[in-house]
Amino acid sequence: MTTKSTPGSDTTARPSGQADRSTDDAAAPTERVPLTRQRVLATALRLVDAEGLDALTRRRLARELGRDVMTLYRYAPDQAALLDGIVELVLDELELPDEGQDWQTRLRRSAHNFRRLALAHPHVVNLLLTRPVATAFGLRPPATLRPLEHFLELLTTAGFSAVEAMRIHRAFVGFLYGHLLAELQDTVVNPDETEDLLRLGLHQLPPRQFPILRSLAPDLADYDGVRELDFGLDLLLAGITAIHPDSTSEGKAG
Repeated sequence: MTTKSTPGSDTTARPSGQADRSTDDAAAPTERVPLTRQRVLATALRLVDAEGLDALTRRRLARELGRDVMTLYRYAPDQAALLDGIVELVLDELELPDEGQDWQTRLRRSAHNFRRLALAHPHVVNLLLTRPVATAFGLRPPATLRPLEHFLELLTTAGFSAVEAMRIHRAFVGFLYGHLLAELQDTVVNPDETEDLLRLGLHQLPPRQFPILRSLAPDLADYDGVRELDFGLDLLLAGITAIHPDSTSEGKAG
């Protein structure tokens, strides 16, 4: 049987019901996950963790989120706000020791918790160091100040004055960041070499000018982050304790 067509009609045969399904599909909008500040920052952090800070551009972040570049300005008006948000997100992961132990033990645990966090986000370590000092205390996101307030409360409860606690915090943070930068530094020059002096490239140093440094090749090759951190903490905590030898987890004796 021949089907007659009228002008303007579609003569292409379709299986029964196909036209209805096509119409329905065209009418139904594609569902997208709602965009939030948390989602923008989490995506930015994943990108930095995977590829480093140089990969974090507005265009790349928008592509990862499947959105227009201009949409991102609602959640991070500029690059500084985006970087500060990443710092806020990472510091929010920091586990702060609970009460119940002496202040020395809690400070030591804080340092090790921070080290684990830094090793989980090595590309963010420089941000953790530089972003907070670029902003006055009163303008920083509250989440970035939480570890500081916890630190000050811990030491003032142990008997230190607020001024002493703040000075100790500066020394503590300076040591901790210095340790992390040293631990994250790539010291191996020739990984295929079995001789420590060659693996670290120390054989290139003139023996007469750097005899002690060259002799340290086995120790440098056997670097242990946990061991080195504890050694530094022993020195730092001994000095802090010397300020108030009678300080305890409950405050000054008497």
